Amino acid sequence: QVQLVESGGGLVQAGGSLRLSCAASGSFFSINTMSWYRQAPGKQRELVATITSSGVTDYADSVKGRFTISRFSAKSTMYLQMNLLKPEDTGVYHCNLRQGGFTYWGQGTQVTVSS
Repeated sequence: QVQLVESGGGLVQAGGSLRLSCAASGSFFSINTMSWYRQAPGKQRELVATITSSGVTDYADSVKGRFTISRFSAKSTMYLQMNLLKPEDTGVYHCNLRQGGFTYWGQGTQVTVSS
């Protein structure tokens, strides 16, 4: 079993920055993929960024150049540095881990960007 706990959300003005953290605990495989998803009110959950256990990253087009995903494997922690935030970045940000055919989700942290 894996538990994921997000933190770092909040209210920020457009153009500002936030850093989200995802603390993972439990049993981990040597090969896994961690991701950040977000869900805006009335919209489907969407993939924001992904990082593999070997450090390969991928981003949604809407956040490329503004967001940076990273992970500190020794502490099983993942981060999302969000810069130049826009009102359309508002939503609940969820941490996700996939390994061995299983998928785990955190409860999410709210990010609100005011114009």
